[in-house]
Amino acid sequence: MDSTAIDRFDTSRFEAGRNRLASLAYRLLGSAADAEDAVQDAFLQWHAADRQRIKVPEAWLTKVVTNLCLDRLRSARVRRERAAGAWLPEPLLDGDPMLGPADTFEQRESVSLAVLTLMERLSPVERAVYVLREAFSYGHAEIAEILDITESASQQHLHRARRHITTARRGGGELDPAAARRIVEEFLTAASSGRTERLVALLTDDATAVSDGAGLTKRLLRYDTPERIAAIARAGFTSTPAKQRLAGGVSAVHFALVNGAPAILFVPAGRVVGAVTFDVRDGQIAIVRGIAAPARLVRLTDAWRQHEPGAPLITEW
Repeated sequence: MDSTAIDRFDTSRFEAGRNRLASLAYRLLGSAADAEDAVQDAFLQWHAADRQRIKVPEAWLTKVVTNLCLDRLRSARVRRERAAGAWLPEPLLDGDPMLGPADTFEQRESVSLAVLTLMERLSPVERAVYVLREAFSYGHAEIAEILDITESASQQHLHRARRHITTARRGGGELDPAAARRIVEEFLTAASSGRTERLVALLTDDATAVSDGAGLTKRLLRYDTPERIAAIARAGFTSTPAKQRLAGGVSAVHFALVNGAPAILFVPAGRVVGAVTFDVRDGQIAIVRGIAAPARLVRLTDAWRQHEPGAPLITEW
């Protein structure tokens, strides 16, 4: 086999595992754009390596991608951005291959916006151990090899990561699509009713809301009482000419599942300009996230354009 044929063969081997590597990087970084960059950097390392000496390509590539992601998480730029309080995970439409394995509850939960947010409290190594173990079922011996730590250290990191996430986790169990849609419809009906008490009744007593302010603020906007959340939601879901101009036109409002959670998408002319997601606990909404920064919605918009949505919940907003 000549060198050109070998390069084509090895490129095909890499591409066959690209989605798995991207889903690993997305879980570690919480950003689809950064995950794509990490995978591309891994491809360059793969292309430059002596591939004849790589006995198990999947293991080699997993180690490379994981450590590229850890380097990014440790970088001064990323630490500054995330410490500033203006960071939310990038939302992905259910069915996006970057969401990766979804056979078990642990795999699905590890890519929820709730857990991606909570993982910000972990050290980079704790985050990597948690993802490799919970989402990809690696054993501690394999994790130790990937991260250049001992098996005992891997076990300790996993224990600490699980404790932090379990203690802080406020969401409930999984919702079936019908229940998820019902929550969204009830929220929209209440928000458009003009009566905040209907919205308050949908929220848990300790409900919180967070918004990225469409990327126009340096810090996230946070609201911590049901009454305040209801008032903000009622105002936010009232359409005005100014909001339509900001959105780039009249929006259709759609139900969707985003990272496994019920969501509302605002879509003018096929472009997603806003996503509101809900964490539900015992039939009530515990966390509301508003994401409208354009950079966080690029991949979601691309996926939406390839998606066949049902009828909008609101035709013109």
